[in-house]
Amino acid sequence: MPGENEKKKPKILIVEDELIVATNIENQLSKIGYEVFASVDSGEEAIRLAQEAKPDLALMDIKLTGNMDGIETAQHLYEHLHIPVVFLTAYMDNETLQRAKTASPYGYILKPFDINKLYTTLEIALHKHETEKKLK
Repeated sequence: MPGENEKKKPKILIVEDELIVATNIENQLSKIGYEVFASVDSGEEAIRLAQEAKPDLALMDIKLTGNMDGIETAQHLYEHLHIPVVFLTAYMDNETLQRAKTASPYGYILKPFDINKLYTTLEIALHKHETEKKLK
């Protein structure tokens, strides 16, 4: 039985079109204390699940299966559902970066990722989002 002082594990939604990569991310997140409640490969599925389950954060690739890319999906999650997004992607060209900024991401991590960088970025993103909610 969890003690009163124990923090609940943040629920993370992984949005990644490559199954092997998604599985690796899920395993890494579990090791560092996060709960992965779902891993999906399309923006449409991410939005559907996010509406139902309200994750604490979405970890988003830019290239996805389906009609929406990760940037469009991130914009929807943030603007309509107030879910913060951290991009985890192999894309580092300036055009993609400029488009990604329009989604107001809470972080942008390049693959292959370092687990310590991922952990630090997620913790800062979750803290920033929680602080913003309290201020509203």
